[in-house]
Amino acid sequence: MKILLLGKNGQVGWELQRSLSVLGEVVAPERGDPVLNGDLANLESLRATVAQVAPQAIVNAAAYTAVDKAQSEPELAHTINALASEVLAEEAVKLDAWLVHYSTDYVFDGSGQTPWSESDATGPLSIYGQSKLDGEKRISASGAKHLVFRTSWVYGAHGNNFLKTMLRLGAERPELRIVADQIGAPTGAELLADATAQALRQALVGSPALSGIYHLAASGETDWCQYAQFVFEQARLWLPEQAFARTQAITSAEYPTPAARPHNSRLNTELFQNTFGLRLPAWQEGVARVVQELLKR
Repeated sequence: MKILLLGKNGQVGWELQRSLSVLGEVVAPERGDPVLNGDLANLESLRATVAQVAPQAIVNAAAYTAVDKAQSEPELAHTINALASEVLAEEAVKLDAWLVHYSTDYVFDGSGQTPWSESDATGPLSIYGQSKLDGEKRISASGAKHLVFRTSWVYGAHGNNFLKTMLRLGAERPELRIVADQIGAPTGAELLADATAQALRQALVGSPALSGIYHLAASGETDWCQYAQFVFEQARLWLPEQAFARTQAITSAEYPTPAARPHNSRLNTELFQNTFGLRLPAWQEGVARVVQELLKR
């Protein structure tokens, strides 16, 4: 079996190269490859790549993720997050292949305090969120067999993310002012990759009825400030001689950004866990492991 993986060098894509390898041959093209082009901004080349590989599953871990920059690059964000998703879905239909795609809590407006369910009304606050929602809709409308996983606050040992930024800044500065009125669950790229492989395995041998949108994130919740504090607590276990920054909780209004962030990024993952029979561990487990991995290198 062939699996076409897009976004191999991203946080999640890096881990998917490992987790998907037990299911079949993973074909993971680079962006700009003259033979197999993995660039989602080049739609016709992307379509040709899918046709040439002819996979039984397409796993799209590539995306336009520069949330603030998307406010000034709406067309590029739309092309990569929405139009490319539609191309992949159309090609999946031709091949009768499964399409795995990742989306985000940013499709919601972030109101309230209740974890979002898959059936809740969407209402993105940013161009990035709207582009991801548009991608979801195009996949659903295509008729392709699909697993769309909405997730939140992704981090990993590979790539750039909040956890790694905190480790760096925490060692450089005496104090950090960090937003504390946005609530979510830090979700490890490793967890996403492993859960994806398990769910895709079931989908490949199961029924097209598994097709749909699922919320996939670590269990529990925290805010960005408490998240940073936990990172520093774990770091001190491995670097007891290192002083890490004090944290001061601030509001989103005190840290304005071009794109608005949801205050409530909680995701209800019961549908995913019940459908695939998988447990999603507490967010602290993955964060502690990645901190250890980074500091013991």
